[in-house]
Amino acid sequence: MQGAKQFKVDIAGTDLVIETGLLAQQAAGAVTVSYGDTTVFTAVTNTDTPREGIDFFPLQCEYREKFYAAGKFPGGFFKREARPTSKEILTARMCDRPIRPLFPDGYYNDVQVNSTLIQSDGTREADFLAVNAASAALHISDIPFMGPIGCVRIGRVNGEWVINPTHEQKAKSDIDLLYAGLRGKFLMMEGSAAEISDEDFVAALKRAHEEVEKIIDLQIEMRRALGKPDKDIHDVPQPADKMDFIRKEGGEALAEALLIKGKLERQGKVSAIKEDLLKKVSEKWPEIDAVGFVHLFDALEIETVRKNVLEKGKRIDGRAQHEIRPLSAQVGVFPRLHGSAIFSRGETQSFATVTLGTKKDAQDLDSVTGGDVSKRFMLHYNFPPYCTGEVGRLGSTGRREIGHGALAERSIAEVLPDDFPYSIRVVSEIMGSNGSSSMASICNGCLALMDAGVPLKRTVAGISIGLFTNADQSQKVLVTDILGAEDHCGDMDFKVGGTKKGITGFQVDLKLRGLTWDLVEGAIKAAHDARLKIIDYMESVIPAPRAELNKYAPRIEEMQIPVDKIGALIGPGGSNIRAIVETTGAQIDIDDDGKVSIFATSAESMKAAKDAVGAVSAVAEPGKIYEGTVSGIKDFGAFVTILPGMDGLCHISELSDKRVPSVEAVCKVGDKMMVKCLDVDDRGRIKLSRKAAMVELDAQAAKA
Repeated sequence: MQGAKQFKVDIAGTDLVIETGLLAQQAAGAVTVSYGDTTVFTAVTNTDTPREGIDFFPLQCEYREKFYAAGKFPGGFFKREARPTSKEILTARMCDRPIRPLFPDGYYNDVQVNSTLIQSDGTREADFLAVNAASAALHISDIPFMGPIGCVRIGRVNGEWVINPTHEQKAKSDIDLLYAGLRGKFLMMEGSAAEISDEDFVAALKRAHEEVEKIIDLQIEMRRALGKPDKDIHDVPQPADKMDFIRKEGGEALAEALLIKGKLERQGKVSAIKEDLLKKVSEKWPEIDAVGFVHLFDALEIETVRKNVLEKGKRIDGRAQHEIRPLSAQVGVFPRLHGSAIFSRGETQSFATVTLGTKKDAQDLDSVTGGDVSKRFMLHYNFPPYCTGEVGRLGSTGRREIGHGALAERSIAEVLPDDFPYSIRVVSEIMGSNGSSSMASICNGCLALMDAGVPLKRTVAGISIGLFTNADQSQKVLVTDILGAEDHCGDMDFKVGGTKKGITGFQVDLKLRGLTWDLVEGAIKAAHDARLKIIDYMESVIPAPRAELNKYAPRIEEMQIPVDKIGALIGPGGSNIRAIVETTGAQIDIDDDGKVSIFATSAESMKAAKDAVGAVSAVAEPGKIYEGTVSGIKDFGAFVTILPGMDGLCHISELSDKRVPSVEAVCKVGDKMMVKCLDVDDRGRIKLSRKAAMVELDAQAAKA
């Protein structure tokens, strides 16, 4: 682009190009990142000072896919993009996850990262470009960002690693891994796999990291080429004198309170200590406001939890390092549901349901970047305020709920049967939360599907691994099945779903600025060991999917008709198929290859629909008697419809064993008539006889 400065590096045979200097010059940093003819634009901005009263780092990541990028109009009445889709929200979360830990402690200015897909060639997803664009825009800005980072997607096709695969390659791949890293360190991963082994999974991460370091080097080169000095960024620690004071006044009591097993009891005790410390701090330093105290106490709580683990070997609820909380589960909880289950791990509890539907219940995907156009498996995750014992606002689905549901969905999707004809919706209602509710949703979603009789390939479970380190990271302890407080006070939430055979889904959130490979491999092994234990328990509750669907679940049966009969089944303007649906109460889907899927809620409805469809595909059989309908009258005879779309001629001489003066003397259009098929000639013309049918039927009646 004219006026832009361009920097590029070869990534797997295609140039990844970063440009800056043309668009959004009032932003703190702005870039476009292209790969092939797919381009993401990102602009970053920040405030000069923190908002008054803010007690957290307000980072806002947004991502939008514009339909003009693919030369399309948006759907809907208004013909413009509206609220973000689930895909856009998930991509925004992918951008947030690796950059969030790279801002200095004590920095509370608002930072906004706005990314837009402005060009798409439709060959691959653009999410990895959005992560790189966010990093590049932040790196060239003066915002205190401890990057840069790099990001690629990796797949494996026919045993070969593929970097940034196309949609076609991705469909053939046994892993879909989005990976981000710092120089020499793991930072973020997200995706799914077809039960890949731990060893192959680590190999994929390390192969992706090789390409990531090229992208990091390109961004460093870009900042220097723009004449900007390397950044020198430092964390802002809490004041030492004030930290010493609250340690002395409440440190021991807090350390004991944080070992109380019950979440609500523990929170109550910690809150009491917090209130007492607030009074003491306010008396000694009246200038410290409530927000300033929150930062102090939060630092003390994090420090105390870590010391308990690192120095005393004590976790918050007293468990051993890799001990899983008590498990409980039951299935078939509500018999009218197609499938249901309750799963608890400690104080985290999920109630899951399964609903089965037809292909028409599949979710349509209005994609800008290409790929799948619909999906027939959905897992939705809900996190109501009562699950944490709180009062809260009930509104639209939050980003966290969408993200957790997507993680559980892709973890289970890998074990669904290949030829199951139903659309499937799983809903995980979180009834109690104290850490890793997304992993509980994997376990419970699997149990509910097994209860519904969905023939899963294998049982799948999920677990989260945490990490505690000291200030200089000389001490490092991995822990299994983290609590909510351990997530808050620890360095990592390393989520892995899978079967006994291998990994199916994964996601990592870090507060630490990157992981060494020994920690990555240790976390994967800890997740593997814990997963096998959870699967053993789940299979003690229900060892395999039920042999039959729930009696209240709809039935789907499939039939095959000749392709040349599809038009007859549909009928003029869809009249025939509509008539079958209305009279039988069944739903019918027809594929281009002649496969007919019949969806019915009762045996009677199913039989009636199958009979109607079968009649369409039937051919006239010489010697067989049919009840037909007179469709036309001529001087020489009557045309009779004996099968849908299939008429035969009953000559006037075949209407009766007596002479008839005219065809109208025997029948008129619309009359029902019993006729026997005498012959079908080589041109498909059908010869019928009412006379022969009457003789045969009278003989049968006489014998009876």
